[in-house]
Amino acid sequence: MHLVLILLVLVVFIVFATSKLKLNPFITLLLASFLAAFAFGLPIDTIESTIRSGFGGILGYIGLVIVLGTIIGVILERTGAAIVMAESIVKLLGQRFPTLTMSLVGFIVSIPVFCDSGFVILNSLKRSMARKLSVSPVAMTVALSTGLFATHTLVPPTPGPIAAAGNLGLEDNLGLVIAVGFAFALIAALAGLFWASRSRNLGSTELELAEEAFEEAREHYGELPTPWAAFAPIFVPILLICMGSVASYPTAPLGEGALYETLNFLGKPLNALMIGLGFALLLIQGKHKLDEFARHTQKGLEVSAPIILITGAGGAFGSVLAETALGDYLGDTLSTLGLGVIMPFLVAAALKSAQGSSTVALVTTSALVAPLMTQLGLDSEFGRVLTVMAIGAGAMTVSHANDSYFWVVSQFSKMDVATAYKSHTTATLIMGLVTISMVWLTSLVAL
Repeated sequence: MHLVLILLVLVVFIVFATSKLKLNPFITLLLASFLAAFAFGLPIDTIESTIRSGFGGILGYIGLVIVLGTIIGVILERTGAAIVMAESIVKLLGQRFPTLTMSLVGFIVSIPVFCDSGFVILNSLKRSMARKLSVSPVAMTVALSTGLFATHTLVPPTPGPIAAAGNLGLEDNLGLVIAVGFAFALIAALAGLFWASRSRNLGSTELELAEEAFEEAREHYGELPTPWAAFAPIFVPILLICMGSVASYPTAPLGEGALYETLNFLGKPLNALMIGLGFALLLIQGKHKLDEFARHTQKGLEVSAPIILITGAGGAFGSVLAETALGDYLGDTLSTLGLGVIMPFLVAAALKSAQGSSTVALVTTSALVAPLMTQLGLDSEFGRVLTVMAIGAGAMTVSHANDSYFWVVSQFSKMDVATAYKSHTTATLIMGLVTISMVWLTSLVAL
């Protein structure tokens, strides 16, 4: 029993240090690793090497992937490619179902672009559509914010889901994580869309702004890329990763010859994202392409560095827990409770609600539960994928005042805090609960 108490104290420490003391999550997780090592009684001469190997081990698998994915996202954001992606979806779907269209726009754009950046980029498009079609601006806001949030927490190559997949040993099978993530993200987005329709009567002052806002935002980017060029940097790598996963299935559906070797090579996440980076480079226009590329790369490195450090510290924390007797003890306890995917969901939801960052919730929870997969009955390949989905569902439950995304959504949409809680925060609660319900039902059938 004392092992569980130590674990609970560590979780409380992480929540308190990040939310109340405002300590950086990297430092917090590193401190938690040392505290766990001493509290669980690891031999003193192994503590340093265990933390170091845990930190380096996870980054050896997933660190470069996070960097490349982030750089691609920055380029898509800064070249106007995200705007082109949004406009292409609007043209494809037409204007008959504006909230559905807005949700799908967010759903696609947030795969490479962080949800808060995506909302800032697309807010003027949303505002323009709301005015033109006489649709509730709050309903359009919720549709966009939840569409963005769904893929942000569930679909690689967004850094949070990638880090969670890496912590759970899925770095060589990201294709399966992407495919399953798409399915559950669609469920989450539809749940958010449902609440968007229920938020039509809530008030906002957003439409008092200039009607030309979207055109001004569009002109800010200058000459925009073609739709193919805009979509290629993210969808070509995703396609390659998925094809590589298919080629690597134990049944060898594509044989074991040259086709298998080619797809297996191109489908490795690092190789696929390097190809995506090549397509992203084509988006940069003008005489000083290399200078622009250098600036975008620098920004990508600045954005990805904290995520990489947090991911590494999460790996160190998980490595310490794996060396303790906690797993065996919890195995005997949890096996009789049948919690399965509910346990990682609850931990991630508690962390998300307490400290605000979905990425921190994804990284920390996946590191925490990685040594417990066998005890939770989730130690199969698909069980680990469902665990990533459960953690992602928790990481969206809920976005409120301690989450920067909450303030981006409310302030850019000119909503007061009470309205934002009724619309955006409630929507993220519904998304999380619906998603974990479907993940749990899937686990009952598939595991």
